[in-house]
Amino acid sequence: QVHLVESGGGLVQPGGSLRLSCEVSGVTLDRYVIGWIRQAPGKEREGVSSILGSTGGTYHNPSMKGRISISKDMAKNTVYLQMNSLQPDDSAIYYCTAETILSATMTRPTDFHWKGQGTQVTVSS
Repeated sequence: QVHLVESGGGLVQPGGSLRLSCEVSGVTLDRYVIGWIRQAPGKEREGVSSILGSTGGTYHNPSMKGRISISKDMAKNTVYLQMNSLQPDDSAIYYCTAETILSATMTRPTDFHWKGQGTQVTVSS
């Protein structure tokens, strides 16, 4: 059973940075694609980034490229999302997702089998 717990969200000023964490339990990363998605009130769910647990291959939403990076720590079974130059439009609940390697599409982290409870990111002055 895959269990995902996000942390690291909060209130940040425009231009600031946050690093979100997704702790994965119940399985090891090497057989999964771990992704980040976000959803803001009144907006559609949006894929942000994903990482292949076995090789570390990554995908970033082109609209956010240059501002985000995703990484993993196999020893901690944790995936991180570093976000820089945050703007008010980045405010949303950020969710960690997981899908098996065989079923996953790297460019579609919104297609998942498991999702965490989310962490709120608010960008405001």
